[in-house]
Amino acid sequence: MRILRGILSFFRRNVVMTVALCAAIITSCIVPPDAQYIGYFDFKTLSCLFCVLAVVCALRNIHFFYILAEQVVRRFKTARLSVLVLVYITFIGSMLIANDMALLTFLPLGYFVLTTTNMQKYMAVVFILQNIAANLGGMLTPFGNPQNLYLYTKFNIPTPEFMGIMAPPFLISIALITVCCVVFIKPEPLELPENYVRLPKRLTALYLILFTVSIAIVFRGIPYWIGLIAIPLVLFFVDRKALAAVDYPLLLTFVFFFIFSGNMARIDAVRDVLSALLDKSTLLFSVVSCQFISNVPSAILLSQFTANYPDLLVGVNIGGTGTLIASLASLITFTQYTRYNPGRGGYYVKLFSAFNFGFLAILTVFMLII
Repeated sequence: MRILRGILSFFRRNVVMTVALCAAIITSCIVPPDAQYIGYFDFKTLSCLFCVLAVVCALRNIHFFYILAEQVVRRFKTARLSVLVLVYITFIGSMLIANDMALLTFLPLGYFVLTTTNMQKYMAVVFILQNIAANLGGMLTPFGNPQNLYLYTKFNIPTPEFMGIMAPPFLISIALITVCCVVFIKPEPLELPENYVRLPKRLTALYLILFTVSIAIVFRGIPYWIGLIAIPLVLFFVDRKALAAVDYPLLLTFVFFFIFSGNMARIDAVRDVLSALLDKSTLLFSVVSCQFISNVPSAILLSQFTANYPDLLVGVNIGGTGTLIASLASLITFTQYTRYNPGRGGYYVKLFSAFNFGFLAILTVFMLII
């Protein structure tokens, strides 16, 4: 009975993965498993994602990102400037360590800053702005968001072209986030207590080397199979907890959606409908799709029906704003907020929706115009 409860709890904690599994099973009844299934999987994307996640977990275990961010925040003496720094750190962090990892790393720092300085009144706004920053900051780099890594690999997009496509929405996102921080956070004085945690120099150097290797893999500088062997091998002897802490449900979500999207692409009626909709407006339809099935599955599914990767890439990135399920990162933020503020979930969702749909509307209109 305890095992069954544990299994059910696992599926409840990983809603997106559970939905992906159900979608894979249902479509497998329509398109029975055969030899073509092996072609569904993008093994390079899965390998790159695993390597990045593993190294980031190792860096998190030595509090690397937390200490780095805390030192930056400590230099600023007002609530407005500190929140700006927190949001910018999350924004930049999502470019380097992926949006969900950025939130898991920097949301606790936001909580720490606000609670130790008696500024809890800003917690909902700060968490929401950090969430938006994580979703939109990660759009600029191929490894910033999981859907980016997939599309970057699938369409073999040159790195300069990738960053050129994402530069306009990235820049407008920075401007919008900055305005929100200035408007909604007052320049009240604050001071952080001293923290005596220090980084272990040797482990920090080793993990930064591994991180460099993982990024080189993403940018096709090193064959992915080398990292898939070397990184887990090093971490097995140095930090097994990092390997255990990898977001395996996220990897399984990719696996299940590969099956789902592969099967959907083989159903004639679905292929005809989705292809027709994407032909009308790939950008707009991909944005709408994210609001209902999230940005990662939207990227995997819709990439089967269009070659217009610039609009698809933009759509599944700005589409991460909007509803609470538009991005897995948004669910992470909601979970963290309600853990710190039980009974305040309804208030958070209302405020979250106002901010996110505002960002979504402005970014969508901006990108449709240009």
